Amino acid sequence: MHALLALHIIFIVTWFAGLFYIVRLFIYMTETQNLQEPDRSILQKQYKIMMRRLWFGITWPSAIATFIFGPWLLFGYFPFYLRESFFLLKLCFVFGLALYHIQCHVIFKQLKADVFKHSSMWLRFWNEVASIFLVAIVFIIELKQNNSGMWTALGLIVFATALYLGVQLYKKSRMKDMEEEKNKNVSGADKEGKA
Repeated sequence: MHALLALHIIFIVTWFAGLFYIVRLFIYMTETQNLQEPDRSILQKQYKIMMRRLWFGITWPSAIATFIFGPWLLFGYFPFYLRESFFLLKLCFVFGLALYHIQCHVIFKQLKADVFKHSSMWLRFWNEVASIFLVAIVFIIELKQNNSGMWTALGLIVFATALYLGVQLYKKSRMKDMEEEKNKNVSGADKEGKA
């Protein structure tokens, strides 16, 4: 049982690592749209290779292994958990995480076909959804004995709000940097025109 639990945890960790990194690659791939050729083509080709290797070499295998070892543990050693409300809540979040994974696969296929449906800012928010699932699942499992569903829900709200504010601050900082760069380029062009 301990070996199965260890394997389940290892594959959960690698699954989340894959989910976190794949969306970062989606962001980088989307931001190549702002580049000039040949930089755009070179980076897009490299990001497609990286996305394919990560998605099919780590993320999908880890998700599949998680869904093998999880039920094996549940039905082999912990069937009584199916009567516990904390575990049913955890399963709801795991189901949501599976849907998140499937939506990431949809985005992966779109980007592979050079279809850019989402902005990099939208993808930054999307990237944080996996963090919310991670925090929710870990807190539900760890606080199961305390019957502290209210505290878990409150913690999730605070965590999600902090993530949202962090992304907004990053957006403002990035916009400011882009504006400064634009002004610098304009002033440099003016100096060259006067010379």
